[in-house]
Amino acid sequence: RYAMLSHRWGKGEPLLHQITGNAYALKQPAGVAKLQWFLRTAAQHKIGWAWSDTCCIDKSNSRDVQQSITTMFAWYRDSTLTIVYLADVFKSSYDAISRSEWFTRGWTLQELLAPLTIHFYKADGQPFYPDYRNFRKDSQMIHAISNITTIHPQYLTRFEPGMDNARDKLKWMSFRETTVEADKAYCLLGIFGVVIP
Repeated sequence: RYAMLSHRWGKGEPLLHQITGNAYALKQPAGVAKLQWFLRTAAQHKIGWAWSDTCCIDKSNSRDVQQSITTMFAWYRDSTLTIVYLADVFKSSYDAISRSEWFTRGWTLQELLAPLTIHFYKADGQPFYPDYRNFRKDSQMIHAISNITTIHPQYLTRFEPGMDNARDKLKWMSFRETTVEADKAYCLLGIFGVVIP
């Protein structure tokens, strides 16, 4: 059992080489506070392991980066819980969530589709739903996210990777941005269910 963090990177995100012991002992800017909040939130759900891309991938090791890129979808799919931190959402409203940058980034597409259970959290660290509901169980949220992303509700309820409906999947990515152009292809690998070494 493990939890995954899905978020937009900000300033001061802790990196692998900075995590040498107790993550709660780190003293740095907002990124560390977010990591510590994520660890506490996973623990509240009685999940003993937590994974965050900023500090769980050795970016100085190209082999580790390649493995992470090709297996990221599976890691999110196999997680007990994916915790989505929306740094720019301040209230529990579908209108507020529709303006979040999280829905404009390339990598978060697979982070939306892969996990079986997702909980959204607002900027203050509080859950979007006070009852910790999986968004896939809320038809209003499914409809709101479908409008934001152009992803048909059936895929938001339960997504299976594969080459079917390739045009739709490419369209979903066309509305999203990545820092590196090649990442637009890499973050589609798991969605299409392909591995390209």
